[in-house]
Amino acid sequence: MRTFGLIGFPLTHSFSVNYFTDKFQQEHIADAEYLNFPIEMIENVQQVFETENLCGLNVTIPYKEAIIPFLDELDSTATGVGAVNTVVFRNGKKIGFNTDVFGFETSLVGICNPDNKTKALILGTGGSSKAVAYVLKKLGIEFQFVSRTQNENTLSYTDLKPQTILEHQLIINTTPLGMFPEILAAPDIPYSFITSQHVLFDLIYNPEETEFLKRGKQQGAQTKNGLEMLQLQAEKSWEIWNK
Repeated sequence: MRTFGLIGFPLTHSFSVNYFTDKFQQEHIADAEYLNFPIEMIENVQQVFETENLCGLNVTIPYKEAIIPFLDELDSTATGVGAVNTVVFRNGKKIGFNTDVFGFETSLVGICNPDNKTKALILGTGGSSKAVAYVLKKLGIEFQFVSRTQNENTLSYTDLKPQTILEHQLIINTTPLGMFPEILAAPDIPYSFITSQHVLFDLIYNPEETEFLKRGKQQGAQTKNGLEMLQLQAEKSWEIWNK
């Protein structure tokens, strides 16, 4: 039995385990299983690596960057992003990839024409934000990070003036704010200045419509959640594991 799995913490509401379990059943893949590996410290990943017949892992919050020192190699995209969400065990080596890039780019292009060259705000500075930034840079979209703490390259939420919102018509939430069960939470941005020209993209998929997206829709903005991105990155992970 080939074993695949997800590392992160906590993993109480995992997309991946349900997605792959259903996939294996529907596609009659009888020689594979997908397990959750909730680890409270990244150092515990060494024990996960010892799992019998382990062939591949997905990596989620908060370890997409912290996993890197435990790997032997990174592919070029993961190196460029500086974050890993997929690990394959090949020829005795642990190799890191980033399929969030593929998932986000494909999903974004489906709702937002990058040729319009609108500016973007990336809410959050964790591992997922790095994949988002990588894609925006590739598409030629100017962007600005937003976090609770201001620094040289990052605005704080209190820095977001009406003009900032008006100038950045693509707003991407990469934080866990609004994720089930804390469904009433939302990034602290001035939603009243969002217009019908805006696109709000939330990497969260549960709930289907987060408070962030709900408030954007009330202002006439186009909205999209992270479900398609997750599905796309999962399929890309499966492709990598089976090469």
